[in-house]
Amino acid sequence: MAATDATGTEPALAGVDPTGDPLLRTRFALPERPVTFLRRSRLVRHLDRALVTPLTMVNGSAGAGKTLLVADWAAGLREPVAWLTTDTADQAPGVFWAYLLEALRAAGVPVAGDVGCPAEAGRVDQRTLTCLAADLESRDHPTVVVLDEFDRVTSPEIAEQLQFVLRHAGGGMRLVLVTRTEPLLPLHRYRAAGELTEIRDAELAFTSEEAQELLSRHGLHLPASAVTALVGRTQGWAAGLSLCALAARQGPDPQAYLKQFEADHSTVADFLLAEVLDRQAPAAQDLLLRISVLERFCPDLVNALTLRTDAEPVLAALHRENAFVHYLGHSWYSLHPLFAEILRAHLRERFPGLEPELRGRAARWLRRSGALHEALVQGAAADDWDFATSAVVDDLAIGQLFTGLRSEDLSALFARMSPEATGPAPDLVRAARELARHDLDHGLAHLRRAEEQLAGDGTDPAPSRLSCALLEALAGRLTGSPGRAERAAEQARVLEPDLSGQLLDEHPEISALMLAHLGSARLWAGRFGAARTALAAVAGHPGGAAMALPRWEALGHLALIDYLDGWPGRAEHKARAAAGQAEHYSLPQRSGSGTGPLVLAAVHIDRDELDEAQALLDAAAGSTPLVEDPVLQAGRSLVRGLLLLARGDTRAALAAAEATVPAAVSSPWVRDRSALLASAAHLAEGHPELAEKVVEPVAHHRTACAVAAARARLAAGRPEEALHLIDGLPEDDRPGPAVTVRATLVRAQAALETGDPAACRRLVARALLDGRRERLRRPFREAGPWIRPLLSTGRPRELAEGWLVPGSGRHRVPGHIPPHAPAAPAPDLAAEELSERERDVLRRLSQMMSTQEIAADLHVSANTVKTHLKSIYRKLAVSRRGDAVRRARDLRLL
Repeated sequence: MAATDATGTEPALAGVDPTGDPLLRTRFALPERPVTFLRRSRLVRHLDRALVTPLTMVNGSAGAGKTLLVADWAAGLREPVAWLTTDTADQAPGVFWAYLLEALRAAGVPVAGDVGCPAEAGRVDQRTLTCLAADLESRDHPTVVVLDEFDRVTSPEIAEQLQFVLRHAGGGMRLVLVTRTEPLLPLHRYRAAGELTEIRDAELAFTSEEAQELLSRHGLHLPASAVTALVGRTQGWAAGLSLCALAARQGPDPQAYLKQFEADHSTVADFLLAEVLDRQAPAAQDLLLRISVLERFCPDLVNALTLRTDAEPVLAALHRENAFVHYLGHSWYSLHPLFAEILRAHLRERFPGLEPELRGRAARWLRRSGALHEALVQGAAADDWDFATSAVVDDLAIGQLFTGLRSEDLSALFARMSPEATGPAPDLVRAARELARHDLDHGLAHLRRAEEQLAGDGTDPAPSRLSCALLEALAGRLTGSPGRAERAAEQARVLEPDLSGQLLDEHPEISALMLAHLGSARLWAGRFGAARTALAAVAGHPGGAAMALPRWEALGHLALIDYLDGWPGRAEHKARAAAGQAEHYSLPQRSGSGTGPLVLAAVHIDRDELDEAQALLDAAAGSTPLVEDPVLQAGRSLVRGLLLLARGDTRAALAAAEATVPAAVSSPWVRDRSALLASAAHLAEGHPELAEKVVEPVAHHRTACAVAAARARLAAGRPEEALHLIDGLPEDDRPGPAVTVRATLVRAQAALETGDPAACRRLVARALLDGRRERLRRPFREAGPWIRPLLSTGRPRELAEGWLVPGSGRHRVPGHIPPHAPAAPAPDLAAEELSERERDVLRRLSQMMSTQEIAADLHVSANTVKTHLKSIYRKLAVSRRGDAVRRARDLRLL
């Protein structure tokens, strides 16, 4: 052996480490990139920062593509690169530094003679490190040192020595660590000083575009959807993508393989078992196998599942080691989905029958912690349907089968329920699922069975009875039985004191759904006031995503009530608010086929915007509605009939008017609206006697029906009778402009036919004033040829220009600004002072809405409306409602 000097170093023996073993030259070579390697520019650009920061860490799981990324980057550098693939044998400092010094020499980096070489395997002299740092610091250009697989170096002493050289080498050294775990270097110091470049697992993951290119390099050309699905399953893991591509090429249908491959019987499984699972201690392996049944987990859950107490440090260590354990935040973790799939397969092989027991423990822990949905998933996976259904019923979660963002997931979950699962809870869940899918026969049968079982077992718990009441209310709504819905709502009110207030507060959707069903049933019965009360309570409830669907339904039904009352502007406002709920909370696409879109279509028809109405009806026809109740069925038929009539297809309109909706009781407003549609169709065909006959039985029910009967009498040449009918309109009916405009036009036509053209012109002008605020064109189109000459001259022409007849556009609908047109300046200081909310209140004031109606329409309190009214009166210098409306019209605010 060569003589050792006083410093403990000796001249380097060519190709030998301090133990006398030969240095392995392969550890100094840059790994070769396969022909399928994909250079990812975004990562290379990030890695270029390694040339300006002292320390760079590329930290990722096995097979993440770390080594090939850095090797490809290093091969393109002009700076010298010393590459060393570390080994578990490098725990001895002398051996490690002998290899590192030889890596520098192999890269063509001259090492000063006074640096020497470690003489002993177990130690390295401080002078060697000092001389090396000084030598590197003195160079004009930095030397890049890459330590691959640095996770194999676990010696704190080596880490401290490496930190010493890096710190004192200054700008002469750029250290790149390629590792699966966090190195022992003080990363926080470099991070705080901005001297650390980091690339981690999330950034190493392939994007869909990168995966598409990688697969094409393997000879696979797949549709974007298939690539996206594969990236989702592998989470962009490089080795997973490459191994899947290699296996897929061997089969006859690569796309089908990638879609259906079983991870536990593939090269992916071999890789993960060898590179990840087998490298763990037996206790950690056991823990990984057991937690594979969980979608996500925290230490307390893992301890409950594994019956141990050390989950927290074990999980933290697995995460640090990049053992495919991902940290989600707030002490929660998850497994890589492919790894979890493989672990579950091995769990079943090693411990047959253990999986259901583990899932049962997890389900009960999750339920206690408030994670009900995850508890149900675990209970269902364990085939413990008694637990799953009891949890749904006892926790008052049955409403989540109808609302929230997971209703479809829950429905699919319970579709797997075994027929052997019996009892009130399973039957209640079955009933809820079938009713949510519009299967009345099976749903009602399960509901009856559940009610009989509850009545027979003597326990009759309150949550079960409330669940029955909710489903009974829904049944009353779906079958058109208002009395059944009312009885169910009353039963629910009686039950409330028997239930935990906290439980009710946690599930606001229960009362919201109850009120929505009750409101729809009352609407079907024609009790608009009572329906509005129930529905407004739902529409004004905050409640977030859990309340989104009941709010959407309630707003749609409120919009329908406004439309039926003749207020298209109010109806449009609520229908668009309902659409906003669906969009904001990403409700299922089927929400596009509810009542709201039908109301919007009807409003478009009143405005003679037939293409827009057709588009809405076509979109609704292409999807199954979330709730198929008689209100929706009748509304769909009637709106289609109105559109057919507007397009001139009177036969089809008559057929729509004669269509019947299955229901336990008939609906008065459906009867009235069908008569109105049929009467209008007969008039369009030139049969006034049939028009009068079909509407006469309902002529005294509502103003709209009386107006239709008067039109028929006018068409039959009996104007005095028409006027008499109009003069005797129901006093308790306060219809909106869609009705009053038509009534005014009937009076105008009667005046013309009885020889009073001046009165006719005044009445037409009044109809135009009322109609243009709502852009109601259909009443004037329906009026007939007598009105056309009146719209061509004088005041009527002036009022009709720009919205009803072509013109200069000088007289537009107030508040309506054509696309891309600049807003007109305010005509008065008062107009500038009114806020947008005050304008909203003012517009509703002009529609003769009460304070309470304005509050309900704007979803604010009555006191807030009163505050706005006081401000409006002050700004307009008036003291009464009527004066405010007149002043606003003078100022062209309305």
